[in-house]
Amino acid sequence: MEDQAEKLRELMRKQNVFQETLVKPKEPKKNRIITVTSGKGGVGKTNVSINMALAYARLGKKVVVMDADLGLANVNVMLNIIPKFTLYHLMRKQKTMKEILVETEYGISIVAGASGLSMIANLPEDERQYFIDELESLSGADIIIIDTSAGVSSNVLDFIAAADDAVIVTTPEPTAITDAYGITKIIATEMMETLNMGLKLVVNRVRSVTEANKVADRMTHIAGQFLNIKVDYLGFIYDDPLVSQAVLRQKPFMVMDPKCKASICVQHIVERMEKTEPRKTGGFGSRLWRLLGRK
Repeated sequence: MEDQAEKLRELMRKQNVFQETLVKPKEPKKNRIITVTSGKGGVGKTNVSINMALAYARLGKKVVVMDADLGLANVNVMLNIIPKFTLYHLMRKQKTMKEILVETEYGISIVAGASGLSMIANLPEDERQYFIDELESLSGADIIIIDTSAGVSSNVLDFIAAADDAVIVTTPEPTAITDAYGITKIIATEMMETLNMGLKLVVNRVRSVTEANKVADRMTHIAGQFLNIKVDYLGFIYDDPLVSQAVLRQKPFMVMDPKCKASICVQHIVERMEKTEPRKTGGFGSRLWRLLGRK
């Protein structure tokens, strides 16, 4: 009888464990949202976004690049892809996120942009809710990279607000540095205190390490002294002639030559990014309440 009682107790313990497993809530998938932006156009922001995505994919990550550039959406152009559907079709409830998501031959997925993106805040209530619900479905990705338009429009700031990290891309040109400081100042004064995000810097098209460090030191010093914020210097990307060739061929330079100077630089940038912890404040869709007018 004693053996039988022990067996019954063991059976009940196993049953309890089984039931706990069934009712135990599944932890949400941890992902990282990175917004890549710049103070001015022409600094290589989209190139940085795409090739960062490829570097993450090489680490075994599931990556989505979302083109949030207003009017000049060109992520698909740089990948020689003609999308059937874009964010516009999603906003109008004509398609789902699954239907507009394009899987590329390079192991990453993209969401093509649309010139109508500026109308998001003015969408009717049902379309806004549909849009945010569909964006939440991207939370299945490990990495979501948002390629914004250049400048400091409200949409750019809203996508920055939804991110774990804001990566500001600049070049050694004086105008690019000035504009990079300008967007850093706006982020610092309007957003940093409430969002507590990671603000990071990438210096593109440099001729030497010395030139890159000079630009980075200037930016980080000014931000610390006058804006009282810390800007993390992620690294630089060499002015590699292969990059322009890749653009002409509509193929990422990470694919054309993974061992070229620019590719190695991007790999180092992603490795540094991986060493920093992202903030965690809910899924992608929930972070975009501000974008949809949820003040």
